[in-house]
Amino acid sequence: MKSATRSASSPFIRTSTPGLSPVGGISKRGFDITMATLALVFLSPIFLMLMALVKFSDGGRVFYGHSRIGHSGRPFRCLKFRTMREDGDRILKAYLEDNPQAYEEWRATRKLQHDPRVTTVGGVLRKLSLDELPQLINILRGEMSIVGPRPVVEDELELYDAAAQYYLQSRPGLTGLWQVSGRNDVSYESRVALDSHYVQNWSLMTDIKIIGLTVPAVCLSRGSY
Repeated sequence: MKSATRSASSPFIRTSTPGLSPVGGISKRGFDITMATLALVFLSPIFLMLMALVKFSDGGRVFYGHSRIGHSGRPFRCLKFRTMREDGDRILKAYLEDNPQAYEEWRATRKLQHDPRVTTVGGVLRKLSLDELPQLINILRGEMSIVGPRPVVEDELELYDAAAQYYLQSRPGLTGLWQVSGRNDVSYESRVALDSHYVQNWSLMTDIKIIGLTVPAVCLSRGSY
């Protein structure tokens, strides 16, 4: 089983172009800062309640940061409310060794429909996509955008093949075409195609439409697990 991350010697990082502005430029960045600030203010009571639920569920950490690949191949810590047990790596390794079918599912998508690491509270947060709210902080830091391709680990970016160039032209998004098109019910090839289409055809109006479609997608929990 491959490691989820690699060293900075990755070809994706070596061939990055740090001077190239992310897709959307200043207008998209200004939109991101405004929307993320308003969302944090408006959702602060829910944010605090979720922090308490995660903390008191098992006494572990509230937040979890995982290394993902950002614009121009720069790695960053993608924040989430912790939804897995603290010893999740050990649990996953043992589970995949004992379940070849689950290993193939993990190898193909880096996700498991029935993940033994997920806590009870974490399962609810994932179903409603509430575990991703801390990524509003990543947006304010300039590491992510409100809308864009979902952040991937380095092994996943290899699955993009030539389409990785489009992923690297953008900041990863809190939501995007993949989220409003069925998420995990959509094949990985379709996900790559959606990400490439978004970057190649970006407009601020497209971002606004995707944000509008995200609300019903989250409420209906389409493809979330």
